[in-house]
Amino acid sequence: MQVSQNLTDRLLRWVHAAEYRPSKPKHIATHLKLDLDEYRELRRVIKQLVLEGRLVYGGNHLVMAAAAVGGASDSIRGKFRRAMGGGFGFVRPSSGGTGVNDDVPEDIFIPPGSTGGAMEGDLVEVQISPGRRGGVEGVVTAVVQRERRQFTGTFRTTAMPSEDGSVWASTVEGPVVYLDGVHFDTPVSVGDVRGLPLVDDDKVFVEIVDFPDDRGHGGEAVILERLGSSKNPSIDTLTIMRQYGLPDEFPAAVLDEARVRADEFDEENPPVDRKDLTELLTITIDPFDARDFDDAISLQREETDDGGVRWRLWVHIADVSHFVHPGGAIDVEARQRGTSVYLPDRVIPMIPEIISNHLASLQPERHRLVKTVEIEMLDDLTVTHTEVHNAVIRSDKRFNYEQIDQYLAARESFVEDWGVEICTLLDHMHDLAMRIRKRRFKSGSLSMDMPDIKLELDRNGKVKGAHLVEHTESHQIIEEFMLAGNQAVAYWLDTLELNFLHRIHAPPERRKLRMLSAFVKDLGIGIENIESRFEIQAVLDKVAGTPLENAVNFSVLKSMNKAVYGPHREGHYALDMEHYCHFTSPIRRYPDLSVHRLVQKLIDKKSTPDDSFAELVKLGHECSDAERNAAQAERELIELKLLHFLKKKVGETLEAVISRVFSDGIHARCIKLPVDGFVPVTTLPKDQYRFERNGQMLIGFKEGNRYRLGDQVTVKIDKVDLQDRQLYLSIIKNHSAGRPLGLAARPPKKTGVNYKAKRKHERRAKKKKRRR
Repeated sequence: MQVSQNLTDRLLRWVHAAEYRPSKPKHIATHLKLDLDEYRELRRVIKQLVLEGRLVYGGNHLVMAAAAVGGASDSIRGKFRRAMGGGFGFVRPSSGGTGVNDDVPEDIFIPPGSTGGAMEGDLVEVQISPGRRGGVEGVVTAVVQRERRQFTGTFRTTAMPSEDGSVWASTVEGPVVYLDGVHFDTPVSVGDVRGLPLVDDDKVFVEIVDFPDDRGHGGEAVILERLGSSKNPSIDTLTIMRQYGLPDEFPAAVLDEARVRADEFDEENPPVDRKDLTELLTITIDPFDARDFDDAISLQREETDDGGVRWRLWVHIADVSHFVHPGGAIDVEARQRGTSVYLPDRVIPMIPEIISNHLASLQPERHRLVKTVEIEMLDDLTVTHTEVHNAVIRSDKRFNYEQIDQYLAARESFVEDWGVEICTLLDHMHDLAMRIRKRRFKSGSLSMDMPDIKLELDRNGKVKGAHLVEHTESHQIIEEFMLAGNQAVAYWLDTLELNFLHRIHAPPERRKLRMLSAFVKDLGIGIENIESRFEIQAVLDKVAGTPLENAVNFSVLKSMNKAVYGPHREGHYALDMEHYCHFTSPIRRYPDLSVHRLVQKLIDKKSTPDDSFAELVKLGHECSDAERNAAQAERELIELKLLHFLKKKVGETLEAVISRVFSDGIHARCIKLPVDGFVPVTTLPKDQYRFERNGQMLIGFKEGNRYRLGDQVTVKIDKVDLQDRQLYLSIIKNHSAGRPLGLAARPPKKTGVNYKAKRKHERRAKKKKRRR
């Protein structure tokens, strides 16, 4: 068994290495220098890992670490995503970046009628062929794996007529459910529902037993749960929770164990084997409505004997590992959840509130257990010493971000209330953090933070407005110190050559950088080639505060790989850090808790402190998936609540900026209310429009019919589709119609002119003139 485990570790390390290319088992055995018996064992291990879904076989029996391409060169596998309206979609090949089928585009167009009943996120097999307009397009030949089988929807006792007047009841009889967030107009049949207290427009939770398709077959489902009336504001939250499989209450065994931990903890008599840091001046800075406090800061500025300056920074992190024992009921539940989920009107914690909001929360004037990262650095920011302690602190004061921003704007007015000592600490924190931040960006780190949307809710949970949360200097102070703590821990553990979960952000692929370069060049902002972080940051700086900002930031993010968790030592591209992990939020992230446990084993001097590479690969996948699922749920619930808010405002006008342009329409981001809507090309002034990728615009033949990325427009709310979860807009006026393209004073092209024919005519005229 130990031999197999070691071989599994070596195999997964090689398959996940950056230089690995899909290979046959025999070539892998050669690289790993295995003998004949070990080669037989390698084949058995590969088969087992394929069954577990951790490896796959590609064409010609090549071994890969992701979903494989099909056996034929014109058949691939990938994730399906649907387009806004039109019944078509796209498939992104799962083998991207492996060297297989490199001539296949990033996104394969799937025409209407060829989606094979695929839904968002499904793993599908696609047969590709030359497209009618160049390039390639595909037909979904099989749905290999469904992304999900359980959906929320709206119950009706009979099917309703569609908007074009046809009646779906001719194909779907009896009670039906209209699924949320899918592109099928036809509802699914739910059979006999006698005995269930259901009325029309109730929200329900169903499981699909026969999936619908794009040929009019509605499919079948069974109702698992009645969620409630669609008129109840809280039903949106419950709907999204069911849709994304988010948990409700904690099991009784988990709560019982949490109560035992609470009974064991004596605040006034903390463990004696911990470093006593209660005399250090310590503060917390968190959002105004934060429920748990997992980090605190202490900082001292000292004069050295040679006239220089030494900084001593203490990053205190709640010691959750003291209360959550490995393998216990709390730990099993926390690993399954993977992360806390922060919804607009509730929090779904990873760990019971008894621990997350009480025992481990760094509340002011309470003795709390922490793992403290102590960092010493000189005034030029050279780090001279780092150390991690088990410690006890007593936070002196709790601040929120707004208070710190107010202090930084008018420092003298707060001295009397807060005292000289705390104000001096805040001044030192601001000074050191801004210097660290400046150096970080100078060395190549990227500022890629997209602002969060904060909903404003009334007492009944209904939306009354929304705004963007600014990333101010108060946020940046804490961000820099958390980054410093994470980096210090990762450097220490990497130096010891231990396995642990890194926070990995791989460099973007050259192909994506070329696409980003072409996109930016067409905007005419004076930057034409992007090869490194410095050019990317120059682009971000160039468009900051302009109408192009949101669109360019989105395009930059799209060109980047997603950050994930894993034991691979690949560094963090956006942060420009070779050593990086997540350590500073163990209350809400399981990867941080796993790193805390490794640190505890080192403090306890365990002989084999780290887990196997293979086990951490599996844990990394689980945590990455949980994080992605939580982010999607948070984002979709915000959109859904905003759509409910806008449902009552159909016909009203808003100011917006064109954020994305496609051949079938335009996406516009509203300014006052941060929400995106879709403008179908059919709603634009009557004309024949063509999509120009160069310049990102739709151009008609009539004068003035040109719509470009970054144009400022007035839009009207035409329709709010709650089932499809889409806002439909129409453009009333384009305020940028006469503006030059991009940020440069580049003259716009005239519409309706055949420039190719014009140049050909000019060349012929010149030839005739020379002949004369």
